[in-house]
Amino acid sequence: MDAAKINVRVSFQQILEAVKQLTPKERLQLNDAIWREDTPIPVEHQRIVMDRIKEARENPETMLDWDEVSKNW
Repeated sequence: MDAAKINVRVSFQQILEAVKQLTPKERLQLNDAIWREDTPIPVEHQRIVMDRIKEARENPETMLDWDEVSKNW
């Protein structure tokens, strides 16, 4: 199958309006297509997560229970 290259300028709002017209199944397919590629996680973000995990393991008493926290939202 030959590919067609289409270069069309659209605003984010136009894209959003088009997506809103999709069926729920099509929205899920679009979501899968967007996130299918391996998205690299910056090293600095990885460090932040690892630091938070370390802190949680070292000081579990500082952690909040999600079920309790979510009751207040």
